[in-house]
Amino acid sequence: MAVALPPLAANAGGPLVDIRSVDPTIIVELRYAGRNNLVGYPLYPSGTCALTRPEVASGLAAAQAFLRRYQFGLKIWDAYRPVAVQEKLWHASHNSDYVANPEIGVGSLHSWGIAIDATLVDTWNRPVRMPSDFDDFTPAAMWRYVGPHADVRAHVHLLQIAMRNAGFWGLRTEWWHFTIADWQKYLSNQAARTAQVSGTQWRGKL
Repeated sequence: MAVALPPLAANAGGPLVDIRSVDPTIIVELRYAGRNNLVGYPLYPSGTCALTRPEVASGLAAAQAFLRRYQFGLKIWDAYRPVAVQEKLWHASHNSDYVANPEIGVGSLHSWGIAIDATLVDTWNRPVRMPSDFDDFTPAAMWRYVGPHADVRAHVHLLQIAMRNAGFWGLRTEWWHFTIADWQKYLSNQAARTAQVSGTQWRGKL
């Protein structure tokens, strides 16, 4: 059963905006609105928009402007994710190395509207080669690409630079996952104390 996405972040209590209302050139393909995902069936209703906190959307627009200079662009695979959907992902995987248990700590930062999953497309909005597909829970998904393909290395590095320059941090185990750098200010004081960040990488799960 698909879960409707509300206009208000259930965890943070803050407003959410449609990413494409801020930058309509950003491509959106929400994987959890279709069948090509971890569970194999839609978790979002058809036509669901990619929602984030306004500051996150502004950062994505900055990353998009940077990428356009190199004839690339962003494709969003996921953005705000209701806790109810996070619960379904947790029950489908029970893999705490990759999927956050929504009942422990802060849960997923997607559910706070401050994390997104993104990849690259070319100037014609076609996908380009990246280290792995979305929700690939294997070593291929690691932030630091160690494979043999120069084009894949260049693509993931460009994505990382664009997102870093726009104010995002990455996740060690998922090259596609990014969190706004000042994420703590969007969490309650108690929640922020339970979450830890080391270097430029969020110590958490998708």
